[in-house]
Amino acid sequence: MTLKWRRFATDRPRPGARFVGEAIRNYDAAGILPPADRSDTGYRRYTPLHAQALRAFLALRGGHGHERATEIMRATHRGDIESAYRLIDATHAALQAERATRADVATALGSLSVADATPIPGRPLTVGELAYRLGVHPATLRTWETEGILRPGRDRATGYRQYGPDTVRDAEIARQLRRGGYPLPQVAKFLVALHEAGGAEPLAAFLDAWQDRLTTRSRALLAGAAQLDHYLTLREPPR
Repeated sequence: MTLKWRRFATDRPRPGARFVGEAIRNYDAAGILPPADRSDTGYRRYTPLHAQALRAFLALRGGHGHERATEIMRATHRGDIESAYRLIDATHAALQAERATRADVATALGSLSVADATPIPGRPLTVGELAYRLGVHPATLRTWETEGILRPGRDRATGYRQYGPDTVRDAEIARQLRRGGYPLPQVAKFLVALHEAGGAEPLAAFLDAWQDRLTTRSRALLAGAAQLDHYLTLREPPR
């Protein structure tokens, strides 16, 4: 059984079949589809197996992205199923790490008040002044800077570090989170998220949207796995 371009691509007639045909030829050339036989006139002959390969790729792309979905299909077609599984596992591991990061940021946000995330007005402080204010050693502030937690400016004349209102705010948050037992990498991640969101209240909305993205991607990974499993079943030789 062979399938026409339009039916193969969409299972329903629609405009743009010429563009779809070009896309399928590109997928074929990229190794996303299994090899196709040729008719006597040289045209490729596609089967329901090719249609399911396309469905699997499009579903995988939603969770893994175009490049990794392509790698998964290529590995499948060269018979290297173990590599395909490793690629899938790597995406799940990365998603789990991102989910853990989001949870850490949300927990850290829950331990702060709105005042904690508000820039502290006043003139820039020296490293000694800020260390005294926080009750820490100046070397601690330099360590936080190395970890990406603090980004002080520099005095143009002397080159000494200057901690402006935003940096003092970050130092206050870092001190509070460190007292709560948070390791330096998690403190750094929280402050990066806080800066990207633009404050504590926007960060709360940012975390909600982040959770929605994680949920959507998890569902996409499930859909991709289901379509790939069906494709692998069709590829299995009859027993």
